[in-house]
Amino acid sequence: MQVHIFVKHLSAAPSRESRMTAKTSYSVDAERAWVSLVRAEEAVVAAVESDVKEAGCAPLAWYDVALELSREGREAGLRQNELERRLLFRQYNLSRIIDRMEAEKLVERMQCPEDGRGQLVRLTPSGRKFQKSMWPVYRAAIEKHFASKLSAREAGELAKLLEKLLV
Repeated sequence: MQVHIFVKHLSAAPSRESRMTAKTSYSVDAERAWVSLVRAEEAVVAAVESDVKEAGCAPLAWYDVALELSREGREAGLRQNELERRLLFRQYNLSRIIDRMEAEKLVERMQCPEDGRGQLVRLTPSGRKFQKSMWPVYRAAIEKHFASKLSAREAGELAKLLEKLLV
């Protein structure tokens, strides 16, 4: 992954003086924040995934799909490309995930009424039960590996700072 290559090669990065110019806001603190962001994301997601797996639950990717399909107004389903854009975690193998979830009767594919060639993916009643039953395990893992490490104020500040990166 490109990000990981950058992080691993910071020791070969130019000196602080050569990185700091009047035309950029790049700084040692920005670099430290970047590295911390990438490492924290990897560590926290891996720990949450491990707890979820240890509890015998399906992969987080399945929960992510079920959650997006369960949101209000999505009862009719979503096109796969629209679903992919809305997911929390990048899914490079979304078709296979949907195939597996369909085999477990958690989702179903239907022909798109507006476009006979397109397909919609819709959550089944079993999929809704799955999503609701997995949430307490997922929530506990988020609490253990993320929320418990921050005060409410810090969590709010972190959310606000990270949201600035999303525009």
